[in-house]
Amino acid sequence: MNKVDVLLGLQWGDEGKGKVVDVLTPQYDVVARFQGGPNAGHTLEFEGQKYVLRSIPSGIFQGEKINIIGNGVVLDPALFKAEAESLAKSGHDLTQRLHISKKAHLIMPTHRILDAAYEAAKGKDKVGTTGKGIGPTYTDKISRNGLRVGDILCDFETKYALAKSRHEAILRSLNYNYDIAELEKEWMSGIEYLKQFTLVDSEHEVNNLLKEGKSILCEGAQGTMLDVDFGSYPFVTSSNTICAGACTGLGIGPNKIGEVYGIMKAYCTRVGSGPFPTELFDETGKKIRDLGHEYGAVTGRERRCGWIDLVALKYAIMVNGVTKLIMMKSDVLDDFETIKACVAYKQNGEEIDYFPYDINEGIEPVYVEMKGWKTNMTRMTKESEFPKEFSEYVSFLEKELETPIAIISIGPDRDQTIVR
Repeated sequence: MNKVDVLLGLQWGDEGKGKVVDVLTPQYDVVARFQGGPNAGHTLEFEGQKYVLRSIPSGIFQGEKINIIGNGVVLDPALFKAEAESLAKSGHDLTQRLHISKKAHLIMPTHRILDAAYEAAKGKDKVGTTGKGIGPTYTDKISRNGLRVGDILCDFETKYALAKSRHEAILRSLNYNYDIAELEKEWMSGIEYLKQFTLVDSEHEVNNLLKEGKSILCEGAQGTMLDVDFGSYPFVTSSNTICAGACTGLGIGPNKIGEVYGIMKAYCTRVGSGPFPTELFDETGKKIRDLGHEYGAVTGRERRCGWIDLVALKYAIMVNGVTKLIMMKSDVLDDFETIKACVAYKQNGEEIDYFPYDINEGIEPVYVEMKGWKTNMTRMTKESEFPKEFSEYVSFLEKELETPIAIISIGPDRDQTIVR
């Protein structure tokens, strides 16, 4: 029987997963998304067009591939409808190629309002969520109060009214003022729109496809350092972003996992609140942000930028069982005299080379410096064209991380990808 390959981010999200899924998809019959919601923005650029996908798997642009939204995903029908209609206008009709798990949980209008209310109540301790209702939806899932996609097929009005009244009671207790009318109208329109898609028991579908010899790529959202268990808690997302999330988010056994592709940038970024040991507050950080166009695909927020953190990356490789690395945005560092990499942390005066329980304060990065390559790599088409200094940077990373770098991206377009 075939195995599934998993592709996921190793940092704080925004590593460039959308582009890589799009590049790798020709090798696969099926692309399946296994967690997260519309807080994730996967940006793809090709043939002069730019697309941002929030809930729809990034394999949707490649021919007649099957794309699956798994049970681990939380879905906002209104945002899904807007996304799917936008793709349909550009010539990508999804109704025959996109399958949605009946067990995926629905983000309700009141979930979005609760998200805003909870953040407001936290004041200066806010997490910096995208406000899309992700956290409250996963909360309802875990507390066994959730609404699922399959519920739209049976006695839906009753189930919806019950869940909505629960949320309204919480909002009253928080003294939070809101207007749901427009949100709810768009949402109900999204529910009707959903009914034209193939709603499936994705665990059966995925395993049957494997039995038939189909090749499947599982796509994660966000990044390892935002995992609810292993990330920089509490500044994390609400789902398991690591490889194990592919098992629970699609219904496949651990023995069905084949290659695990870990995606990283040649530097590091983070959106929202939370610790970031290698963050740069100087002109270098600003230069990386400007050259890398580091602004959120969904929120437009400025991303915080810093040098690559090998301590966090080693940790991410370990918890995911990464077999191959993919390095994105190498070209962003084309114009730097010196490149730095964090190889250890100083915590309370002691040097450590592992990712500790708490990185919220008192962590100081220990850097190794390397000579920059000062060469425009964006037009290069093969590895032999790489400048010596860049090749040395790649070799250094592979030695430190003990994992091969299989793909290097040197620009946003599909064609600016070098497979080694």
